[in-house]
Order: sequence, then C-alpha cells, then structure tokens
Amino acid sequence: MADDDLTLNHGDEYIVFYKGGPYDGQTDRRISTDGSWDTEITVLATDGVGKETQVVYQNPVAHRVGEQVQVSYTWNVDALDESDFLDERDGRDLP
Repeated sequence: MADDDLTLNHGDEYIVFYKGGPYDGQTDRRISTDGSWDTEITVLATDGVGKETQVVYQNPVAHRVGEQVQVSYTWNVDALDESDFLDERDGRDLP
C-alpha cells in the first residue's frame, strides 16, 4: 500500500528494500536530494568471478512506518544488458 500524501524533505533519510534479483532482501539507507525518493536505483552486482553488471530496481512503493519512510524497489530483469554476459558465455545465446 502506498501513501499518496507521503512526503520527504530535502535531506531526509529513507530506507530502501530490494525485491528480487541479486540484492533480494537487502536494505539500504538513502538521503532525499529533492524532497522525494528515487524513481529507480541502479546497483552493481558481481557474477562470482569478478565480472560486474549494472542491475536496475524500479517501481518504488513507499509507506511510512512510525516516523520512517520505507520504499520497496523491484528488480527489473528486462533492464539487463545481455551483452554484459556474452564474454562469460563465449558468445552463446541465453537459454
């Protein structure tokens, strides 16, 4: 449930919850730079052998718990760039 009247002030802290993807279940703290929360967050994920890939989390859903604003972001698998993985797969197509 999102609170339509939820607001932040410039400099307020909010808590981020990641859903899905490599950051699933992790949290983060962010600072509002413009009086709202981010519309998307891009993070770096590693594949276990040192290759980094940018992962996009979108569709923020915000709610207030006490005095704290919490925003959940969902992994956008469609934003993955398949070319990031080609060198690791010797150019083979994804299954």
